[in-house]
Amino acid sequence: MDIKKIYNKIFMKDFFPRFVIFIVGVFLLGLNYNLFLRPNHLVIGGMSGLSIVFESLLGWDPNVFLYISTFILLALSFVFLGVKKTSTSIIGSILYPVFVSLTAPLAELLHYYIFFDNVVILILVTSILYGVGTGLIYKVGFDTGGSDIIMRILNKYCHLSEGKSSFATQILIILLGGFVFGMNNMIYAIIILIIYTNLVDKIMIGISDSKLFFVYTKKWESVEDFIIKELQTGVTLLETEGGYSREKNKLLMCVVPNKDYYLFKEMILEIDPGAFLVIHDCYEVQGGMKRRNLPFI
Repeated sequence: MDIKKIYNKIFMKDFFPRFVIFIVGVFLLGLNYNLFLRPNHLVIGGMSGLSIVFESLLGWDPNVFLYISTFILLALSFVFLGVKKTSTSIIGSILYPVFVSLTAPLAELLHYYIFFDNVVILILVTSILYGVGTGLIYKVGFDTGGSDIIMRILNKYCHLSEGKSSFATQILIILLGGFVFGMNNMIYAIIILIIYTNLVDKIMIGISDSKLFFVYTKKWESVEDFIIKELQTGVTLLETEGGYSREKNKLLMCVVPNKDYYLFKEMILEIDPGAFLVIHDCYEVQGGMKRRNLPFI
């Protein structure tokens, strides 16, 4: 089984419509940054949050900061994570600062027509734009790099889970924003973070942190091999018997993080197009084998 070939096939599957959706998501993030986040000093994490902080503290141009930090993080990713994992972040990492630059004139024009005196409306609109943009990007199997690269490095070398690594990174940046812009802005940022995180889950595949897969396939040995060797996580084999045919087989049970849902599902169907999948929301997982990210190659 040529894993690299399958990865490439999945990455190119419906590539154009997926890429258009990805572009729309990045556009929304860039517009949201220039229209609401930066003018209102809302630091909700990521490199965009740090750019707002350093603009206030040191007078650094946010666009220049985003470009420089992007290339630094990509270089660190190549060194510490390797080419395969870095390749998944290159497109998003480069396009995000590009769209921040491109949407700046549009945001400046819209400022005359879109202005919220009510902070509640500001928080809701900002959360919706950020959540929809991020959700669309994750939905089609892309990401925008940035703090995600830091999270992956912490995950690999500090043995922190992806959730804890992401949470630690976001909280540190938000606290820094609170120190610079005050407690009110920090609370607004936390509220936005909570709303947009739930909205991203809704846009993708529900509100759970992960999905529980039950896979019935005649090629269960190949699927098991992929899960253990490539996904590097645990899988449970259940003895089954067909109710009608009385045919004995294996049922595979595996838990997969939400962001890897698309690739995992498509990989199973590439291995066996006739596989029968049952997918459930999974709200909490403890124990089991450590896992790695699924990269697009």
